[in-house]
Amino acid sequence: MTDWPPVDPADATAVAERRDELVAAVRDHAGGLAYQLARLKGGDYGQKAVGTDRGEWTVKYEGGDLEYLRFDPKRGSEVYVVSTKQDPEPEPLADALVDYPAFVAGFNDYVHSMDGVLDDVVTDFPSVETTDGVVAERDRVLGRIREVCDRIAGELQRYEGGDYGSYATRVDGTRWELKWEGARASYLRVGGTGGLYLLSQYEPPSAADIREYAPRFRGFVRAYNDHVAELESDLGTVEL
Repeated sequence: MTDWPPVDPADATAVAERRDELVAAVRDHAGGLAYQLARLKGGDYGQKAVGTDRGEWTVKYEGGDLEYLRFDPKRGSEVYVVSTKQDPEPEPLADALVDYPAFVAGFNDYVHSMDGVLDDVVTDFPSVETTDGVVAERDRVLGRIREVCDRIAGELQRYEGGDYGSYATRVDGTRWELKWEGARASYLRVGGTGGLYLLSQYEPPSAADIREYAPRFRGFVRAYNDHVAELESDLGTVEL
């Protein structure tokens, strides 16, 4: 009969502690490497693969901090020397760390390969032209259109009452719509839904669009005046 209880299991504490010490040391050292890589590449995250005689190392960072360090040997399975999930087993770790100095040397060679790359880059750039003139003309034209549209909005509010409303018409086959709120125009849109906002509370149209549609605005104003004339004619037939 087999003796009971059997022999006690071997104590893995010493091996695990040594593994943890090595992983912590690599994490600290490779963390500095990841920081330098982040500075070189720019941005918040990225990775770099470095080949050696025994395999390939991949260092990945996020926010300038080391996310993982992976070793993919030419023979055998890949091992995550440092990761956010779990520590590696002792034997694959020992095998990877034999090649770690070669990885660091390869990384340093990569960094040194950048030395002098920017030395001959000229920073004597051409002067930047000002947009003051174009902006002033744009504001002048849109300011006049705004002035007229606000006048129309005020007249529509007087006639229709209420706090808001809209007036739409077609000019040469194109739909124009003025939406008003209070005595002020909210927007003037050309072309229906998805069309061009000649006036809005957001960014102004391009200079090319203003050049195209500002002359056509006269037709919109004439259409509005004709609309008012028709209203006056209709009211003129009322007898009390």
